[in-house]
Amino acid sequence: MKEIILVGINARYTHASFGLRYLYANLKGLRERAEIMEFVIGENAQSIAEDILEKNPKIVSIGAYIWNAIDVHNLIEVIKKVSPQTKIIIGGPEASYTPHRVSFLEADYILQGEGEVSYYELCRDILANQAPKERIIQSVMPKLKEIELPYKYYTDHDVKHRYIYVEASRGCPFECEFCLSAIDEKVRMFDIDKLLEAFEDLWQRGARNFKFVDRTFNLNIKIANRIMDFFLAKEEAYSLHFEVIPDHFPDGLKSRIVQFPPATLQLEIGIQTLNEEILDNINRRMDLKKVRENIAYLENETHAHIHLDLIVGLPGESLESFGKNLNQLKAMTDAEIQIGILKKLSGTTLDRHDKIYGMVYSDKPPYDIVKNDMLSFKEIQKMKRFARFWDLTYNSGNFKKTVHYIWQQRDVFGGFYHFSEWIYAQTQSTWQISLNRLSELLFDYLVQECGCDSTEIADSIIADIARVRGRKIPGFLREHASFIPDLRDKSVSKHNKRQMMRAG
Repeated sequence: MKEIILVGINARYTHASFGLRYLYANLKGLRERAEIMEFVIGENAQSIAEDILEKNPKIVSIGAYIWNAIDVHNLIEVIKKVSPQTKIIIGGPEASYTPHRVSFLEADYILQGEGEVSYYELCRDILANQAPKERIIQSVMPKLKEIELPYKYYTDHDVKHRYIYVEASRGCPFECEFCLSAIDEKVRMFDIDKLLEAFEDLWQRGARNFKFVDRTFNLNIKIANRIMDFFLAKEEAYSLHFEVIPDHFPDGLKSRIVQFPPATLQLEIGIQTLNEEILDNINRRMDLKKVRENIAYLENETHAHIHLDLIVGLPGESLESFGKNLNQLKAMTDAEIQIGILKKLSGTTLDRHDKIYGMVYSDKPPYDIVKNDMLSFKEIQKMKRFARFWDLTYNSGNFKKTVHYIWQQRDVFGGFYHFSEWIYAQTQSTWQISLNRLSELLFDYLVQECGCDSTEIADSIIADIARVRGRKIPGFLREHASFIPDLRDKSVSKHNKRQMMRAG
């Protein structure tokens, strides 16, 4: 039986709660009296409560985030009804900023901020029957070089089946108003020698997928280079994910990025907007000339997988302006472009724009924008569908050649907007659309709506499908295609090879 249970309700089973492992690592003498238990959003709150209370804990601690806030509320409600004497501590971003938009009124304590030091002190006092009278406790900001690192508390199961989250720094020097990291403007670094020792231990245990959560990985180039050198020295296959500043790639960093083999390095680049007026509105500083140069370098000179972000609904940005952003970004790169809808995260300063631009957000997580003076509710809804269909057809990589036919008669945004409207009219849904169904819809749209040649489109879709071994050619394409490869056989006839090369 454990007196302290740290509860994570994760977005997916493959995720592991990074924050809880930090808290657990820094419990000092209480660690043996504690246990981490993890669940997934959507699980029944009573079932979760049953599993937790089976341990007969005195303290239950739960991390509250934008993706699990409602689940956390439901779980607190159940635990307090069944076991009112159990002390509940809530922490995490959704608990750290008031007023709370999801009620945590039944929680005994709200721990705000980074809790590595304060959480231990609170648990110690509760177990010693010296619990503080105040319910809301502002954490003491820990000195990163003094806290216990959490990496050895990833289990062997985590290493084998889950993402391994790591970090070299906390904070961000930029003040982008939509981002929580902007609140902590001072960037604090971990001890790089201790960090690399921990990475080596993870490596020896079999970890091969490292996801860095730093908001600005390439801000401190000296540290970034040491981390990259650490992984470049490894011979076995692995994957790394970094979130990087788009206009800060000095030559030393570039020379390292170019050394990573294919399928190893993923770089997430937050563009958000290319409109300089909107950048100024949200206090985002970015050298657009360098952004273009760096994207071109990454695209043409390296094997890095690039993931770029754009946001719909930023203060003052019209649909026309967003469309220009997408057109410009697509002209720069063939990389993945993630289209997100603006969210008003707790603790950010976005609310200063509310009256100026008529910003209206949902009161329910994820607190996404529903309308403003530039975009109507209907237009926001259409752009949500646009983003979903963009993921299915463009970002998925399933139609690398065929997708370009969508905008060959218009610009990228205009062409895809028309396609998005058409496909939603056919499906009345953005979910549960199989690859075969999507192939058929894409074929019908390009042939019937755009007037493309049916054989040309059929050959193009077949070439796209044939890129992944084991896929079957949809039956409807057979009557239109100039060739049908036998995907069950590794050998393809010379004629079919020539045809596939022409189509793909």
